[in-house]
Amino acid sequence: MSEKSQLLVGPDEKVPTGEAILLGLQHVLAMDVYVPPIILAGMLSMGAASSTGLLQATFLACGIGTILQTAWFMKMPVSQGPSFVPLSAAAGVVLASGGLKGNGMATLLGSLLVGSVLLILLGLSGVFQKIINYLVPAVVGGTIITCVGLSLIPSALNDNIFEAKGNVYQNIELASITALTLLVCIAISIRFHKVQKLFKAGSIVIALLVGTLVSSSMGRFDWSSVASAPWFSLPQRTMLHWGVHFDTTAIITFIIIYAILTTETTGTWFAMGAVTNHTITKKQWNHGIIGEGLSCMIAAFTGATPVTGYSTNAGIISITGIASKRVFISAGCWFIILGFFTKLSAFLAAVPAPVIGGVFAIITVTIMLNGLNVIRRIETAESDIYVIGLPIILTIALVLLPSSIKTAAPQMVQYLLGSPISIAAITAIILNILMPKRAEI
Repeated sequence: MSEKSQLLVGPDEKVPTGEAILLGLQHVLAMDVYVPPIILAGMLSMGAASSTGLLQATFLACGIGTILQTAWFMKMPVSQGPSFVPLSAAAGVVLASGGLKGNGMATLLGSLLVGSVLLILLGLSGVFQKIINYLVPAVVGGTIITCVGLSLIPSALNDNIFEAKGNVYQNIELASITALTLLVCIAISIRFHKVQKLFKAGSIVIALLVGTLVSSSMGRFDWSSVASAPWFSLPQRTMLHWGVHFDTTAIITFIIIYAILTTETTGTWFAMGAVTNHTITKKQWNHGIIGEGLSCMIAAFTGATPVTGYSTNAGIISITGIASKRVFISAGCWFIILGFFTKLSAFLAAVPAPVIGGVFAIITVTIMLNGLNVIRRIETAESDIYVIGLPIILTIALVLLPSSIKTAAPQMVQYLLGSPISIAAITAIILNILMPKRAEI
């Protein structure tokens, strides 16, 4: 079966509105976008109002950014979400500038604003596509996709299952039930073609629903947090509340952070291109980075941290076979709804981490295998073995690197060490340039 035939619905094909709404929710459920703002709120000791405001701002930025990228800029099925990379830098800038009671958030939002403008100017200049064409040939792109999936596997297992709250044996049980449900749905879709679309396209929603019901029967679903959440509220912690302040050190810090995020989102676009069997055009590269800049600018205005392309969604497409852009626009609308309807967002946030982890673990493997499929189609020479192999080794090394070594490193180095994808991408690019060129076949 060809890569293209594995898709039930292509990016430019339409799906019925009701189906798009359900499948869009499926993407939202599988993306743990609420985790980064919750972590940052804890790092800054935010109160309930500020924490809720940060969560609402993140949902709004994700929704608007997803719609902008999918419909107008990248014009591919791309979903925006908050990155984990800037969290320590964001907390550092806020605390160094007087905290929440001083100019902390204003300084953070000012630096985010400047960085987003630079991304937009990079896309408008047309230089970004030329950089990508030179630095990222197929062998590098395939390696980056592979490392994206590989770097996410420990997070799926450790953060969501082994080290998540609750009894570890119960966590493993919940994750296993959810993952098994997903595999059963996929098996049914392969075995019985008449129900293929239902069980393949809806496999993740079915798996998460079963996992959530089982967790509720175990007393693991926190209904009190849902009951106490208001039905509707307007975002209260936007830039209008915090203000904006420009600090040179903070701006330089986040210019570097944005460079790292650009490397990550490039890997996501490659992954999505591989899954949908689509070659990204010159125009898409430049428009995509403009859309990325606008998404991050909107995040700054709403009071959130930078959003970037989420590689999780490429794995979801691999599993469901549905790549329609209408589904991603629906996901964007769901995020915007979550930004205002706090009870619904509280319900999604209450889904136990092991349930998410059971699905997430399988998604990460599909991303990694898509990268390996890209590499498999290339006639490799001796030098390519090292271009592919060393970034994979470094990805595993950084994932396993003790936190004591990370914290002992200079701050800028810490940002890089916290992003295995960026280190892997930079390594693959440098090796591809320095190693002897591949022999003509």
